[in-house]
Formats: sequence, C-alpha cells, structure tokens
Amino acid sequence: MHIDTEATQHLYHAALEARVASRVLARSSEATRNTALTTMAAALRRAMPEILAANEADLAGFQGTNAFRDRLTLNPARVEAMAKGLEDVAALPDPLSRTLADWTRPNGLRIQRIATPIGVIGMIYESRPNVGADASALCLKSGNAVILRGGSDSTHSASAINAALQTGLDTAGLPRGCIQTAPNADRSYVAAMLAGAGLLDLIIPRGGKSLVERVQREARVPVLAHAEGLCHTYVHEAADHAMARKIVANAKMRRTGICGATETLLIDRGIAASLLPAIVSDLRALGCDFRADRQARMVVPDLTAANDADFDTEWLDSVLSIAVVDGVEEAIGHIASHGSEHTDAIVTEDRETADRFLRGVDSAVALWNASTQFCDGGEFGFGAEIGIATGRIHARGPVGLEQLTTYRYLITGTGQVRP
Repeated sequence: MHIDTEATQHLYHAALEARVASRVLARSSEATRNTALTTMAAALRRAMPEILAANEADLAGFQGTNAFRDRLTLNPARVEAMAKGLEDVAALPDPLSRTLADWTRPNGLRIQRIATPIGVIGMIYESRPNVGADASALCLKSGNAVILRGGSDSTHSASAINAALQTGLDTAGLPRGCIQTAPNADRSYVAAMLAGAGLLDLIIPRGGKSLVERVQREARVPVLAHAEGLCHTYVHEAADHAMARKIVANAKMRRTGICGATETLLIDRGIAASLLPAIVSDLRALGCDFRADRQARMVVPDLTAANDADFDTEWLDSVLSIAVVDGVEEAIGHIASHGSEHTDAIVTEDRETADRFLRGVDSAVALWNASTQFCDGGEFGFGAEIGIATGRIHARGPVGLEQLTTYRYLITGTGQVRP
C-alpha cells in the first residue's frame, strides 16, 4: 500500500494496530470481553459531563434540520442508554466458537463449521454519535477490532465517547487498538478506508444515500450496505381503525430522522374516506406535513399534491407521502417500484392478506400490525445494532453480533489420507 497522504498513513498504522488487537480479541475469553464492555459502560457514565459538553460544541455549529439536530443531540438519558446498551451486549450469548454445523463423512472425518470473527471492520457513519458506542460494543463482543470514522457534525461528541471507551479498554487489559477513531472528519480519510484492501476486512457505511452510494461505488473492500430507509405502512381495508391510527402516528412521528420511520402511507380505497381524514388530523396535530396523490386529495382536499419524486424520497423529517391503492397487490407493486427493501408494514385483521403482503414484499424486515420503527437491533433483542443491512449477501435487517461473525471449518481425522 502506498503511504502517500496523512490520512492513508494514519489508516495504515491504525489498521496494523487493529490487526494485532483483533487477534487478541479472537483468542480472548467471553468473560474478558464482557468485563471490557461493563467497564466501558461505567466509563461512559463517569464521562457524561465531558460528553455532553462536547455535544454542545457540536450543536453550536450545526445548521441542519430539526430532525437531523435530534439525531445529533445527546442528553443524560441518551448517554445512559449508550451505557446500558454496552451492558445489554455484555449480557448476550457469546457469538464466537459456536458450532454452526457438525457432521461425519463416510470415511470417518468429522467436519465442524465454527463461528469466528471477521477481523478488522471499518465503520463510516454520519451525525448520530451513539452509533460509535453501539458499533464498538458489537465489534468487541464479536471479537472484531473496529476503526470508526464519524461525521463532521459529531466530531467533538465522537471524540469524547471514544476517550471513555478507551479508558474502559485499559481497565479491562485489552489493547486500545480494539477501538480506534479517525483523527478528524476530513473526507480524505474515507477515501483511504475505501482503498484499504488488505487493511480492512469489511466496511459498513451508515448514513445518507450519497454516502452509501459512494462507498459501494469506490470501495475496494467488501461492503455491508445500509441503504436508505424508504419505508411504507400499508393500511388494508380490513384494518382496525384505532390500531391503524396509533401505528401510523408512531411509525411516522416517533422519531422522524431514523431509517425505520415510515415515509409513505398506502391506504386502501375502500376505507380511505372513513379513515384517512382521521389519520391526517392525528399527524397534523403532531406537526406533520403531507404530499398526496390525486385520490388522497379527493378525500382530504387541502393536502399538498405529490410530484413525481415524492414517492421516491426518504424524508427523514415531518413529511409523509400518501397514496390510495386498490388492494394488497397494488400496495406490493407500489413498494416494489418506490421502496428501498428496508422495512415495510401492513395493518390488517385479515390473516390471509397479511400473509400475501409479508411474502410479497422483498424487504429486509416486514411487519404485520406493528410500527416500522421496531426495525431496530435493540427491539430485536440484539442489544444494539451496527446498521440495517439491505443487501442480499451475508446479512439482512438489523446487524447484531451473529451478523458480525463469519465461519471456518475444523476437521478431525484418525489418520485418513485421500486416495
């Protein structure tokens, strides 16, 4: 590898340090890794004043939307949630050394498929500073070293969080190379990571569409992609109205800036007149705006007309696209044309229709009678997540501990030779 820029030089040395650390982690006991996680959680709590002060410095220079400000903002409850997340990961079963398969061949050879760490992971993320803590916890527990590159908006927060995590590693007696961060938010470091074949074993991007597309286009390292979250909630004509109103309000407005937020509401023509006005009223009271097709505007005339691009937009804000459809097959077709294969939900009391929808959409996560905002590693029992994978290789949906392992084979013989 040519060491011709400051960023490349830093990555080169960080990756060598991470490789050594990854070997230590791969051979470490579960108890050692769990101790590291709990001491890191304690260090986060002790460093809360410094973390919140660093976050205030980031917020002082922030000029984005309110939804993105919310993604960036830390408070005592969110720092505590980060610490609790590390403890939750520590409490999960060890993902390493699991026997995934075990069989004996006719010649007497015993073959075992064993879970093993991936190695050195590069994580590129934007805005949300808690991502660094979640990624660090999952990588450490699964025996992987990680190099983190956060967004320019969260530089101070990420640095303060990493300092606390490093203190926890020291206390547990693990090398600091287990968790490292980029020295700054310069874009050249991303370029160095993308070119880091032989240094990094996997890159995980977590951010906006442009970031993910750049990583997929330029990376010379395998990528576990997290595409945009253009999520849909489809309200079928057999939906319970009260349930539908509650689910849609939560799916859209609980946190508008997360990838699992519903961006498009699909509603059956048969119940649009009776239910859509109530849904719109509920969401307006929560501060939501709308982009609606002609059929929806015939029911609620004062809705803003949708243009051709609106149904392909991940709003990440208090905006909801609305389309009226004729049945489950049209809803599935709309999602296939406009969705991102992330998370999609149906609300209905009809089990047969629900089954058609769940089998018909090709999303990483499909839900029946539940909010799309449940597409979250913590809600899956993973303790945390490193992202939502929307590709088709290795992992789909929330990426937790098991998805951060690969496998190898152990073969036991009794003197066999191949004829």
